[in-house]
Amino acid sequence: MKVSIQPALSDSHLDANQARSQRQLSLSIAAIAEEQEQSLPLNLCLVLDHSGSLTGRPLETVKEAAIRLIERLSHKDRLSVVAFDHRAKVIVPNQTVTELSKVRHQIQQLEPAGGTAIDEGMKLGIIEATKGKNNTVSQILLLTDGENEHGDNQRCLKLAQLASEYNITINTLGFGTHWNQDVLEKIADYAGGTLSYIETPDKVLSEFSRLFNRLQSVALTNARLLLELAPQVRLAELKPIAQVAPDTVELTSQVEGDCHLIRLGDLMTGDSRVVLVNLYLSQLPTGTQTIAKVQVRYDDPATSQEGLLTEKLPVQVEVQSVYQPQPDPQVQKAILMLAKYRQTQIAETKLKQGDRDGAVTMLQTAANTALQLGDQGAATVLQTSATRLQSGQDLSEAERKKTRIVAKTILQEKTTQA
Repeated sequence: MKVSIQPALSDSHLDANQARSQRQLSLSIAAIAEEQEQSLPLNLCLVLDHSGSLTGRPLETVKEAAIRLIERLSHKDRLSVVAFDHRAKVIVPNQTVTELSKVRHQIQQLEPAGGTAIDEGMKLGIIEATKGKNNTVSQILLLTDGENEHGDNQRCLKLAQLASEYNITINTLGFGTHWNQDVLEKIADYAGGTLSYIETPDKVLSEFSRLFNRLQSVALTNARLLLELAPQVRLAELKPIAQVAPDTVELTSQVEGDCHLIRLGDLMTGDSRVVLVNLYLSQLPTGTQTIAKVQVRYDDPATSQEGLLTEKLPVQVEVQSVYQPQPDPQVQKAILMLAKYRQTQIAETKLKQGDRDGAVTMLQTAANTALQLGDQGAATVLQTSATRLQSGQDLSEAERKKTRIVAKTILQEKTTQA
C-alpha cells in the first residue's frame, strides 16, 4: 500500500515585483492499493442508543440495519456492540465474527428504555474497540437520537480525543431531529470520523450501508501531514488549515522540528482527503522556487508497520518578472467548498446573536457558493433556510441540521446496499 500526495496551488505563478503574496495550497491525499491487495480486517464497534424515545419503528429499523451491516463482515473482522440509555452495557464483547446467530439474538433483544448518556456508551465502546485494534482498522459507529441529558458533553469530547490517540475512529449518526448537533459533530471531528444525519427511519439502512462502504475503503491509519515551509513562507494567522473533502473540518497543527504536523487520521482508497492550506509569501527571486515540502507519516496495519514516511515532495512556484496568472480550477473548487462551510457558520452565529438579516445574507451567499460548486442540493437547502428566515419564520430542528450538514459536505444520492 502506498500514499498518493497531489499538491496544487491556487496560482502556480508569482509576481516577482510584489512584496507579499497569498496562495492556497491544496493537498489531495489517498491510499493507493497495489495489485492483489485485499481490504484490511475491520475492528467494528457499534454503540447504539436504545433509549425510550426510540420506541417503535425507529429502534426496529436500527436493529435491522445493525444486523444487515454485521452480516457483511468477514471471518477476518472483529465486532463488538454496546447499547446505552442512561447507562451502558456491552451486549457483544469484542470477538471475531463467527457466531452470527448469537450476535443477531443479542441485538434483537434490545428494547427501548431510559434516558440518554452518550459518554457512557462511548467509554465502553472505546474499551471494546481497544481490545481488537492490533493490525486492524478500528472504527466506532455511534448512533443516538437524543440530547445527552444524563451525560456530560465535555466528557464526550475528551473521550473522542482519547479515541483519536488510540487510533480509533468514531463516526456519529444523529437519528431524528432532537440530537445535539454540536456535540456529535465535534465527536466525529475530534476522532477523525464523519457525521451523518438520519432524518427518518427509512434512511437508516442506506446510511449504515454508505458508512460501511467507507470503512471498508480504509487502507492506512494514523496519518499525519508534515508541512515544511521555506523561510519566506508562513501560515496565515487565522484558521490557516482545513480539510475540505470528504467533509469540511477546521484542522489544527503542531510544530515538530521544522515542520507543521497536521493529523489526518485514516487514508482511504478511491476517496482522497483534500487539505487546504492558506500561505503568505514574501518577495522571491525570479525562476522556479520551492516554497514548501510535504510528507505523510502513517501506519500500515496490513504489515504491522508504524511511523512509515513518504518521500518529501516539493511544492514549487514559478516567479515571473512579467506576471501571467495560472489559476488551478480544482484548487478554486476547494476554496469554494471551504467558503460554503464558513459562510454557513457565520450565518448560524448571526442567528444566535439575533441578527436575522445578517443570517439571511450569509445563507444566500452560501447558497450562491454552492451553485458555483454545482452542488444544487446544498444550494436548495441553504436558500430555503434563508427564505424562511426572511419571511419571519423560525427554522425547524430538521432544517437547522440539514443546513449544517450540507455546509460540511456535498450532498449525494444515497443508495441501499443489499
